[in-house]
Amino acid sequence: MAFAVVIVLLVIGTVVFHFSQAFGGPWYFTEIATNWGLIDFTINVTFWVTGAAFIILNLFMAWCVYKYRHRPGHKAVYEPENHKLEMNLTVITTIGVVAMLAPGLFVWANFVTVPEEALQYEVLGSQWQWQFRYPGADGQLGAADVSNVTEENPFGINPQDPYGQDDVVVNDPNMHLAVNQPVQALLRSHDTLHNYTVTQFRVKMDLVPGMVSYLWFDPTREGTYDLLCEELCGVGHYIMRGSVTVESQEDFDAWIDAQPTFAETQSVPEPDLVAGQAAYAICATCHGAEGEGNQQLNSPKIAGQQAWYLERQLKYFKEGARGGDGDTNGAAMVPMAMTLVDDAAIRNVSAYIATFSDEPSATTIAGDISNGANIYDRNCAACHLDNGAGTWYTDAPALAGMSDWYFVTQISNFLAGIRGLHPADVYGEQMVSMATAMADLEEINDVAAYINTLR
Repeated sequence: MAFAVVIVLLVIGTVVFHFSQAFGGPWYFTEIATNWGLIDFTINVTFWVTGAAFIILNLFMAWCVYKYRHRPGHKAVYEPENHKLEMNLTVITTIGVVAMLAPGLFVWANFVTVPEEALQYEVLGSQWQWQFRYPGADGQLGAADVSNVTEENPFGINPQDPYGQDDVVVNDPNMHLAVNQPVQALLRSHDTLHNYTVTQFRVKMDLVPGMVSYLWFDPTREGTYDLLCEELCGVGHYIMRGSVTVESQEDFDAWIDAQPTFAETQSVPEPDLVAGQAAYAICATCHGAEGEGNQQLNSPKIAGQQAWYLERQLKYFKEGARGGDGDTNGAAMVPMAMTLVDDAAIRNVSAYIATFSDEPSATTIAGDISNGANIYDRNCAACHLDNGAGTWYTDAPALAGMSDWYFVTQISNFLAGIRGLHPADVYGEQMVSMATAMADLEEINDVAAYINTLR
């Protein structure tokens, strides 16, 4: 008897919870922002069919538990065949399955039929970031292949294809779309399976290495929505985030005009090392004549660091993404970065720093190297590589041979929310999550001690 009551209460609680969410609860559909209401309809049909089956079967089971409970003088009857019951169950089950599958067939037919007026753009997924490409004035995307991928050409666009020269490249996880303009997203991956998902759009699709998949939708509501990868793609899967901003056609046109074309990214002039040397004079005051660093001045070693990473951090200091509240040492870098008047000046000084000889920094941190190796291999190595050299592909700077005390300071800042929470610091936001692999200062020291062995 008690078991039957529990089953009935479970059914009642489930139904109440479902409808409490359906009418404004936090665990139901997000507000739709595209034309794919048919997908919501299909899911609701599935809810009704499976919900009805859940209620009927569980209440029937509760009734059976009560009706046929053990009582003195009652004996169970063995009935191996009941053709009427079997026929009814077969018919009812068939109707339920057809009701669930039929709407999906119509939705799929629409899903694979892209309207002629849809504009194409490309979504590129790689561990663990998003990048985007839009057609230029010719309205056609150029050919691209992983064999063409380099630090200067992360999209792998074929430099010999004339259609690719005016392609607009967005090396940033934040993309834009015009409202009420149907679009077709061409999906590519450079490394492993990823999945392009914006919950408000309702449509999603895997990015499969070696092929181009696609989806299409018509954005109908302006706003900024989270872009997630919903395919387990490695240790950094949960931090592979981006955003999609749906805006007016005028705002979208202004944004797209501000993005570089592929040809522009390939024709960036070589850095002026003489100008970079002159600009570095002010940096040398703290970082040393050869970029060796000075712990007494809270200035880390920068010799041996990749030029692209130095460029990014200098821009962050100029734009306010670093050196904000709580970051006392970073704040000292802000006026220094301001002396570099434009991107060319930043590129010049970063290229000059890259010419310094790379002598490993002095060891100042001690810790449990074995524990540090375990933490590093399970987490940090995925981006910063086994040897700590870092790579542009995952936007991870070099760690080996750099200032160990600076590593400890910055990981502590990530954990404390001092660094990485500014909206413009996308990769810093990823580090806020990854830094939690180190539970406390002792484990941070352990990892720093292990990195010291990678010299």
